[in-house]
Amino acid sequence: QVQLGESGGGLVQAGGSLRLSCTASGRTFSSYSMGWFRQAPGKEREFVAGINWIGGGTAYGDSVKGRFTISRDNAKNTVYLQMDSLKPEDTAVYSCAARRMTLITTPAGYDYWGQGTQVTVSS
Repeated sequence: QVQLGESGGGLVQAGGSLRLSCTASGRTFSSYSMGWFRQAPGKEREFVAGINWIGGGTAYGDSVKGRFTISRDNAKNTVYLQMDSLKPEDTAVYSCAARRMTLITTPAGYDYWGQGTQVTVSS
């Protein structure tokens, strides 16, 4: 069982930056691929970024490529999402998720989810 908790959300002006953190319980964090997803009101959940459990390979959604960076610190059981050049359309609830095995971009393939943190970007 893995428990995830996000932090770092908030209100920021367009063009600004935020860094989200997701901390996991348990001793096997390094065995999990981690993903960040977001969901805006009335929209489907969207893949934002992910990092593989081995090798550190990463993947990004098209709408955030070049602006967001995912990283992980296995010693701290934490995955980060650095968000730069934020836009109003980035406004959503951001959730982290964990799964064993290879990184994928579909939310249905993740076993554990955090409760989410709100990110609001004003124009």
